[in-house]
Amino acid sequence: MVLTLANLALVTWVLFANRKVAVDDQEDPENRTTGHIYDGIEEYDNPLPKWWFLLFVLTLVFSAIYLVIYPGMGNFKGVGGWTSVGALKADQAKAQAEFKETFGQYVDMPIQNIAESREALKMGARIFANNCAVCHGADGGGNYGFPNLTDSDWLYGGTPEKILETLHNGRQGLMPPQGPVIGEEGVRNTAEYVLSLNGLEHDAAMAAEGQKVFGTVCMACHGMDAKGNQALGAPNLTDNIWLYGGNREEIQHTIRGGRSNNMPSQKDKLREDKIRLVAAYVYSLSRQEDVQQ
Repeated sequence: MVLTLANLALVTWVLFANRKVAVDDQEDPENRTTGHIYDGIEEYDNPLPKWWFLLFVLTLVFSAIYLVIYPGMGNFKGVGGWTSVGALKADQAKAQAEFKETFGQYVDMPIQNIAESREALKMGARIFANNCAVCHGADGGGNYGFPNLTDSDWLYGGTPEKILETLHNGRQGLMPPQGPVIGEEGVRNTAEYVLSLNGLEHDAAMAAEGQKVFGTVCMACHGMDAKGNQALGAPNLTDNIWLYGGNREEIQHTIRGGRSNNMPSQKDKLREDKIRLVAAYVYSLSRQEDVQQ
């Protein structure tokens, strides 16, 4: 505010300091110049038009009045006790009241019930599009390294409770690199075994050797039957559903170098009612496949 006032005072001084003598007082007002000549062009020294000068003064007066009424600086009070902070809080309170009326009903509602409301799913879809689609795709179909949310394959479980847990706390997935442990030959053999589990083209002899490696190194997370472990987020390796690709090279790369991914927690980003709406929307996406089946 001090800087604004100083600038207003400076502009006012410049404006009046450069106010020219009335043209009626000059012998030849039409030809009065500043004495500056540039390449044969003379600079005239005419006064500002009266209407322009008065309009400029009016803007300065308006600025000063506006500054008094709406100081706009934190808790500094203007006329009537108005402050920008107070105005912001009032707007926020009004918005929260409207949000509570719209979203508040879903705070304690079971996810299954929310998923049955078409209006709730529309809201959940919009929240998903603004916060989740950048990773999981606009349709929830996933991307390379990001799970498909429209099928029945879940890393950590697809119940409403597990979906809420994922949204609240996030997930940190880690597949440790096995290349240094089992060597390059072990990597290739294990990849052939994983291909065989999905009915894909593979080398039977190498797969047999890879099964031995799998039983020693990999079963601790993926299980003896390789169907995964949702408690650990270890994926099912028998359903031909792949997070990072299911060709021979991709599988070898995963085994050799490992994988790491992160699902960030949403509880500090979204209110509880919005989290539940998103959970219901995601739950409904996976249920579509079950209904079709």
